[in-house]
Amino acid sequence: MSSIKKITVIAVAVGLGAVTLAACGDSSGSGGETDSKSVTLVSHDSFNVSKDVLKAFEKSSGYKVNVLKDGDAGAAVNKAILSKDNPQGDVFFGVDNTLLSRALDNGLFQSYEAKGSDQIASRFRVDQGKHRVTPVDSGDICVNYDKKYFADKKLDPPKSFDDLTKPAYKNLLVTENAATSSPGLGFLLGSAARYGDGGWESYWKKLKANGVKVVDGWEQAYNEEFSGSAGGKKAKGDRPLVVSYASSPPVEVLYAKPQPKEAPTGVATGTCFRQVEYAGLLSNAKNEKGGKALLDFLISGDFQEDMPLNMFVNPVRENVELPRLFVEHGVTIDKPQTMEPKKIADNREQWVKSWTSLVLK
Repeated sequence: MSSIKKITVIAVAVGLGAVTLAACGDSSGSGGETDSKSVTLVSHDSFNVSKDVLKAFEKSSGYKVNVLKDGDAGAAVNKAILSKDNPQGDVFFGVDNTLLSRALDNGLFQSYEAKGSDQIASRFRVDQGKHRVTPVDSGDICVNYDKKYFADKKLDPPKSFDDLTKPAYKNLLVTENAATSSPGLGFLLGSAARYGDGGWESYWKKLKANGVKVVDGWEQAYNEEFSGSAGGKKAKGDRPLVVSYASSPPVEVLYAKPQPKEAPTGVATGTCFRQVEYAGLLSNAKNEKGGKALLDFLISGDFQEDMPLNMFVNPVRENVELPRLFVEHGVTIDKPQTMEPKKIADNREQWVKSWTSLVLK
């Protein structure tokens, strides 16, 4: 996932749609009515961009950008759908491949082929011909582990989905609610991709029996329950395994003072699900022209290069050079679990319903 910013850090967070780095000094606005001189981006809480990069776009385009952050990705998408006839802004960023069909089926976006779309790697392109959404970033939802905990216990950290059900890891994992959280849903889909339609429920029965803890969203899971997080105002939790992102370790390094030579957290590379985030011009946007310019900006070289150390996601634009810290402390997932958007669309609601009944009741 590529995204991130210059901020005053209160809590360290990461990732595609589930990360909240508490910060000040961004260009967040209150949203609402836009005039021809301003354009409003509606997004989840983890959207961020460097001040100088955003100011350069505002100067060149003539538009003042207002950013309306609307909670976790799942909640933000749902709110955008409910308000589509009178949208809060002009562009929505942060709908991912797990929720894309819901947004498209509900007519959230109108067609626009952003300038520079031909520079986006073909594997990320969807909705060909209609161009209702534009890929912006990608990342991997994975289990993270607290290196110190496992070193102290002289226990090897888990590497795979199978490992998480073993007695050695009982009561160690915290994940997010698949019905309310983007990474929680991604982890569910990863298990469905790994074990198939007939096997994922049995897998979750084993996880439940092994003491998995479920909380509402990423920030609570990572900053409050996970023992390896730098944390925020609240004390660290006691769970050394958490569903987060492959790009979480660079965040822990970047915002530590002094910066460690090695990230204090690691990634269980056999537990990952590939996530792609999209942006689109909202139906009934009040400033369509400004919205189109903003979409062009989101896939420009300047924004794509800025993302890795602001939102900790990967660019979708080809030939973008990644920052050294992001490469050194991040983890490349060569074989993540994936799933076709149509299969997600056909099964998501029933899987979430079954998961809720199985795990939460």
